[in-house]
Amino acid sequence: MLSSSRDPSVRVASVQGLDASFLLLTDTDLTHCLFAGAFHLDQIRIEGRTTFAPVPEGLQLRGGLWPVKWSKRRTLAEEHHWRAHAAGLPAPTTLPPSTAPRWHVSPHHGDPVRTPDPEDISAVYRQLRKAFEDAKNEPGAADFYYGEMEMRRHSREATPRVERGLLHAYWLLSGYGLRASRAAGWLIASMVTTILLLMGLGLPQNSPKQEASGTVPAGGGRVTFTIDKDDPQNPTHDRFTSKRFEKALNVTLNSVIFRSSGQDLTTTGTYIEMGSRLLEPVLLALAVLAVRGRIKR
Repeated sequence: MLSSSRDPSVRVASVQGLDASFLLLTDTDLTHCLFAGAFHLDQIRIEGRTTFAPVPEGLQLRGGLWPVKWSKRRTLAEEHHWRAHAAGLPAPTTLPPSTAPRWHVSPHHGDPVRTPDPEDISAVYRQLRKAFEDAKNEPGAADFYYGEMEMRRHSREATPRVERGLLHAYWLLSGYGLRASRAAGWLIASMVTTILLLMGLGLPQNSPKQEASGTVPAGGGRVTFTIDKDDPQNPTHDRFTSKRFEKALNVTLNSVIFRSSGQDLTTTGTYIEMGSRLLEPVLLALAVLAVRGRIKR
């Protein structure tokens, strides 16, 4: 299926029931194409300016309570149908044109039996991802990996609760390792929080000074000195100064790369630094992973 124009003029409605091992789709519109039920989707070849259904644009209200902005990615029609069904969107025939549904609804909208489950959609995403990876198109496969993880995260039957919790955390922190801006944002927020906590609670009021004490024998002889240092004292005033900010920044930057700053800290500050050295390198790694996933060839 070929098209000489820049916009795909050939639209595929469904490949259900087909053996896709020798199927080549080039410059086609797959916005409403149904893949669930096809065989050997991992061997399909999709090339050229092939388009898939996009996510809704702009800010949306999830549950009518809080705004959500979907990150741009290519999706399958089956995911649109499932999300429209899960959100309880009305059928398009009952909507005025000004309130069109955010997600595309299926011809069988409202029938849960004929609406694909997250498990089925996850399997389709997995096979299409493999097809893109076999074609050496890693960035192109990223959207299908994201869709696969989304369906696993929402699947209450096939995904255990603990695994769903881990997937929620993975999605929230870095978008499954594909959203560098999200991981970088969390990293910056974590660093700023660490700096504020160190300035307020972690750095001592004054740097403890070493003291030497010993006893001189009455008849002379060898003198032994004991060198000790006072415990760091919690700050009581002037916590947020430029000097304390510089020290807190030094501790935080060292924590990002698993290094200890060697700075004297209070007991609270020690635990703050330990948590920072555990969390912030992970966020940095997720950001690097997301960038690599988008530029890898």
